[in-house]
Amino acid sequence: MTDASIAEAYDARAAEYTALLGSIEQMDAADRRCIEAWRDATPGRLLDAGCGPGHWTQLLHDGGRDAVGVDLSAQFVTTARSRYPDLRFEQANLRDVPFEDAVFDGILAWYAMIHVPPAELPEILAELARVLAPGGSLLIGYFDGIPHEPFGHAITTAYFWDAESLGILLQDAGFAVVRSERRERAPGEVSGRPHGALMARRA
Repeated sequence: MTDASIAEAYDARAAEYTALLGSIEQMDAADRRCIEAWRDATPGRLLDAGCGPGHWTQLLHDGGRDAVGVDLSAQFVTTARSRYPDLRFEQANLRDVPFEDAVFDGILAWYAMIHVPPAELPEILAELARVLAPGGSLLIGYFDGIPHEPFGHAITTAYFWDAESLGILLQDAGFAVVRSERRERAPGEVSGRPHGALMARRA
């Protein structure tokens, strides 16, 4: 699986995705509370890495933050710009984020790295560490399960992680995990797969 194939898969279904999952009201309330609490505890400029159609970027901005969104999918970026014209969105690969070193105080990567082959995830985490200021905060959302195990995601192949395995990679990238959560999904949520989240701070 390549970045190009992932982008192509999302481009092809961007309109469908946006209709089904593109608003805050369609998101699980527990996810929203988690992200809002992180946002409110993270002063400064925020990056929504893997922003999709931009709804989480808007939520970050609603907290009075300078928030920027980036996504691999050109169609998602076009959609986000049309929906939220006052915000900045850029098409970008998380292996090469188009910003200077240490320019963000917080990075949200909410289910943004689920399609990255496990062996390649350290490269992504190192790049996110590069653009995050010392002491800055990273919040990751992921599908909790047997680490590295692939599964048939609706768009394209994705991978499970757990807190221990991700924590090791984060430590290697210069982060310290400060909080983690795991929960089963309730009936009616967007996804039925167990949810995990990690908050880490850059040294």
